[in-house]
Order: sequence, then C-alpha cells, then structure tokens
Amino acid sequence: MSCLGFLVSSFMAIAIIHRAFGQPGDHISGWDDGRATFYGDIHGGETMYGACGYGDLFKQGYGLETAALSTALFNDGAACGACFQLICVNSKWCRPAAGAIRITATNFCPPSSTSPNPWCNPPQKHFDLSQYMFLKFAIYQGGVVPVKFRRVRCHKQGGMKFQMNGNPYWILVLVYNVGGAGEVSNVKVRGSNSGWIQMQRNWGQNWLTGPGLVGQRLSFQVTASDGSMVESDNIVPPTWAFGQTFEGRNF
Repeated sequence: MSCLGFLVSSFMAIAIIHRAFGQPGDHISGWDDGRATFYGDIHGGETMYGACGYGDLFKQGYGLETAALSTALFNDGAACGACFQLICVNSKWCRPAAGAIRITATNFCPPSSTSPNPWCNPPQKHFDLSQYMFLKFAIYQGGVVPVKFRRVRCHKQGGMKFQMNGNPYWILVLVYNVGGAGEVSNVKVRGSNSGWIQMQRNWGQNWLTGPGLVGQRLSFQVTASDGSMVESDNIVPPTWAFGQTFEGRNF
C-alpha cells in the first residue's frame, strides 16, 4: 500500500471510531456492565411521556434515541436527560460490527415482584430501549442482551427549553433539551419583581415553585450534575401563559 493509501485508510478508521465512540473527552464515566431490552413497537408510541415528565419525544427533540432506566440508574428521576453510550457484547444476538448506540434517559423501568425476568429490579443496571434503538445493535429475537455502557455528554440542537405548566397558585416548569451532562440538579427562577427563587424537583425534570410570578418577566439559572451552570436572562416575557415553551441558553 502506498503512503497516501495508508493515510487515507488511517483517517477513515479514525472517522469510524469517532462516529461509533464519540470525540475524545466526550465521555463522563468509564465503561460499566449492564443489560438491555426493548419496549413498544418500531414506531415508539409506547415510549412517549413517562416518568421524566417529557411529552412528545419527537417534538421535544429526543425522537426514538431513548431508554427507560432501572432503579439502580434512574436515581429517583435525577438521571432524566442523561446520555449514555451502549455496546452489545458477548451474545450471539449482537449485530456484528454494530458499534455503539447513544441514547437519552427519558423514562423509568420499574421493578417487579411478579415478572419471571425482573431485569429492572435493584441492583441491576438495565436499559429498556425503544425497539428502534435495540435493533441498531441487537437482533429482535434475542430480547435481552448484555451491554457495556458509559455516560457521555449530550449534544442537543438549539437551546434549553422551559415549558410553563401549573396555575396561578403554583408553577411547574419542565426543563428539557439539555446539553452537556444532561442531568439537571438544580433550578432557580427570577422574576422581574423578585430575586432568585429556589425551585424544587417535583418529579422527573419538572421543577416547582409557588405563586407570585404570573405577569413577570422570568429568568432561569440551571445547574447540571457536573456542577456547570448556565443562566438565561429575561427569556420569558411578562405576557407568558401556561402551556407555552421558551428557549434559553444551553451547555
């Protein structure tokens, strides 16, 4: 092989590795052992909504690249929005040379005391994937496969989203499309007539605060699980209404 041919082949190999395993520095944790199954049909209708508080995953930018996490990984909803890389290993049901898949945690796989295969029971580290993603690296008939997995940084299109829900007595804000670490660990809100107010995680990535902010221009301060913080000032106009969604800065 000529020197030029060798260089071209080397660059192609590097490109393939980057596509499969991400850029250097992309991962947050080392590799760990777990299992994966799938739920729902190939169109993913059953994967919408769920325990993280997200809604239509297509409209919210997650699509079918999602998974429900077992108790050991879900962390009472704190892991919602985290991104993972999975590789099918040590099974005849793994697709040859499939490489790694990337998913976002959008749901909870609950434990079971009656299932003959309680994959999601503690302390098992389990991913219940959309069928679409499972078939990316495994054969349908396998049903369940062993995996290697690790946390990776989330790469999202556009800004962080804040969906305003609730009523005049309390405000519930769904935070989604979060880049970087993906997991939101803290949220504060500031009105045009107030200082910063600490919000409380209600469930999943829904964050709660009391009354008094209706009719005010709002800013948000979001802290991720890696300690990084981003502030989005005055992104919600004073004329905001419940059910609306606003876009802020992202990690």
